[in-house]
Amino acid sequence: MRLISPEEAGFTPDLSHRLDALVRRGGAPALHGVVVARHGRVVLEWYGGGEDHVLNTPLGHVDFGPDTPHDVRSVTKSVVALLYGLALESGLVPGPGEPILTVFPEYADLAADPRRAGLTIGHALTMTTGLEWDESAPYTSPANSEIAMEMAPDRCRYVLERPFVEEPGERWRYSGGAAALVGAIVERGTGSRLEEFARAALFEPLGTGAFEWSTGSDGRALAASGLRLTPRGLARIGQAVVDREIAPGWLEEMLRPRVPAWEAVSYGYMWYSGPDGRASAMGNGGQRLFLLPDLGLVVAVTAGDYDGAGQDTAPRAVLEDVVLPAIR
Repeated sequence: MRLISPEEAGFTPDLSHRLDALVRRGGAPALHGVVVARHGRVVLEWYGGGEDHVLNTPLGHVDFGPDTPHDVRSVTKSVVALLYGLALESGLVPGPGEPILTVFPEYADLAADPRRAGLTIGHALTMTTGLEWDESAPYTSPANSEIAMEMAPDRCRYVLERPFVEEPGERWRYSGGAAALVGAIVERGTGSRLEEFARAALFEPLGTGAFEWSTGSDGRALAASGLRLTPRGLARIGQAVVDREIAPGWLEEMLRPRVPAWEAVSYGYMWYSGPDGRASAMGNGGQRLFLLPDLGLVVAVTAGDYDGAGQDTAPRAVLEDVVLPAIR
């Protein structure tokens, strides 16, 4: 994406100064990177420095730049939803209404349970499987369901054999296990590792640049949280969604609000949906991709407040205190 001046994109000329002022006054703690794009052109690019990690492995102090990959954590889930849509449009995976267990014939014992056999791919995409799942514990503890899943010998079986706590489709329950299922469905349907399908079908066609994808103990890509992208690469994906460059039919379905998540925010297919067609992808630590189609606007934020109580502070301040007020 080409860099242009804020004025050319309909912003006040002091856009970058507004962000600098926010950082100086401590209004964006642990902010690492920001890319703002409008109508496919970058209007602001900012990088800082700070302590960082690859999942739970400390990297020490990192000075970030345009080519520095950054954990995007659970933004990974939203990218996996894009990959599922690309595979679906190529006829490689079953549709959202199809039973999950048809993709996993080796779990015939689980399919013998009629309620479990009725779980659909759509239930996983909306995180409404009704299965027990709790990620409230730190992401270093086996009390966290995502960590317990990664410690299990079979990631997908672990998810699918959880006990039911409510009827499928009733309520949104945040679940990295749901993302793991969708990632496995993409791999089985395409015959490719998740990261290789992502490279060929999404990253290279869009020109997102360097990426990395952390793996679990089984050597498979972590579909819930393992992706590393540059902020510019993240923004490029966001712009492709806003402009309907890829799988346009799927994007409408993916972003459509389907189930309440919290006040004024709904969940689509592994993306958060708000008013006016706005959407976002969110990850632990302050990773955010904001999509504002009504304004032709994309805001990508990376940060390092992992597991912090105020991790929404920096990305929200960038969007609401810097970017939106600067639109003329």
